[in-house]
Amino acid sequence: MDNAWDDVIDTQEYNKNLARVQKIAQDHGYVLNPDDERLKKVVGLMTMNFNGHGRYYCPCKQSHPLDPNKDVICPCDVWEDEIVKDGKCFCKLFFKK
Repeated sequence: MDNAWDDVIDTQEYNKNLARVQKIAQDHGYVLNPDDERLKKVVGLMTMNFNGHGRYYCPCKQSHPLDPNKDVICPCDVWEDEIVKDGKCFCKLFFKK
């Protein structure tokens, strides 16, 4: 069974988003999740949100259906607090080194 995000993997927008989160991680001294499937899922769903709504809404904290007036952009405003507390953000996208 295919995943909803499979169609965006390796597209130009997916690769742009992946490079964006890699740079965010590097700039803040974090790493991305080493689990390739989890990484593809989160970045893929976030890319789908970008394709549909023009912003990188967090797929793990979004409402269903997505509400641009309420949902948060990744990285959210508490991601670093989550990493300090838990060693990773809620989405398991960014991790302490």
